[in-house]
Amino acid sequence: MVKMKKWLVFLFTLLIFNLSLVFSQSADRIDVLFNTPELSYEQAAAFVLEASDIAMSNQAEAFRYASEKGWLPKNAGARDTARLDGVSLLVMKAFEIKGGAFFSVFQNAHYAYRELEYRNVIDGKTVPAMAVSGEMMLFIVGRVVNER
Repeated sequence: MVKMKKWLVFLFTLLIFNLSLVFSQSADRIDVLFNTPELSYEQAAAFVLEASDIAMSNQAEAFRYASEKGWLPKNAGARDTARLDGVSLLVMKAFEIKGGAFFSVFQNAHYAYRELEYRNVIDGKTVPAMAVSGEMMLFIVGRVVNER
């Protein structure tokens, strides 16, 4: 009986230790993202896919997946600075947000940006070609998740 209790205490301690590592790694990734002045499309894809519960093992795989699905602008490179209109398209597609008439017809980054601006997900003091910072990405995804 004593041996069983020691074993259970050991397993419980191991579980708590592993959970603390998982949560600290998530917090570290959020801190890094928050302090990134300009995201790449690869970083943006990894974060948005993870937030929308699409599991990917790394950033390169997330970028490849989003690119193959047509969720990124056609000319977007993995290391290119993520533009707000391109990120808008990624967010609309990853979170399966139905857009207005023009987005439904054209399914492009410009109308994705316009749709998120209309829904007040994106602040009106922006332009489609602006670079997306980690802080802005957290704000946008937070608003989308909150809207659901």
